[in-house]
Amino acid sequence: MSERTRRPPRGAAAGGSGRGRARTERRRTGRSGPIAFFVSLFIVAIGAIQLVATFHDYALDLARLNDLKRQEAALVAEKKELRNDISRWDDKNYVAAQARERLGFVFPGEQSVTVLNPQAVTGGKDDSGATAGKSGDDATKALPWYSELNYSFEQADQGDAADGAAQRNDSGSGAEHGQQSQQKGQTQ
Repeated sequence: MSERTRRPPRGAAAGGSGRGRARTERRRTGRSGPIAFFVSLFIVAIGAIQLVATFHDYALDLARLNDLKRQEAALVAEKKELRNDISRWDDKNYVAAQARERLGFVFPGEQSVTVLNPQAVTGGKDDSGATAGKSGDDATKALPWYSELNYSFEQADQGDAADGAAQRNDSGSGAEHGQQSQQKGQTQ
């Protein structure tokens, strides 16, 4: 064989020097055990935090993706509806119906009829009681522009007579004047 000498096992060494080594080795393993445990625990904790953060980001991205898909579906439906609206305007009958409804156009030879009080014809509720409780600005905003223009012309025409009546009513009760203005608004 080779000239190497065999070393006796650690515990088999004679004398006190072998026992000293065993004691120091035991001390080293006893001290490094908790440190290695805490280092490995720290590494596992960091890995768990990274894993949780990754899953959290994944969940947020998945929610955002689903939200974007819903928005896309809504936009596709709106696009389809707008294309249908555009294709309707290519039909001459639809254009004529919209001109009659929105602008009040009539064909030559026809007579235009405007119903002043459609609630009386249809039997619906009268909204004048509801608007009488509102301020004058709200009731004026609810009128179409041409009705508002007509109302302002009537008020301007009655301005001189209304100023004289207002001065007489100022000496009387204010409630009577408020009732008169509400009655004027209802007749309009």
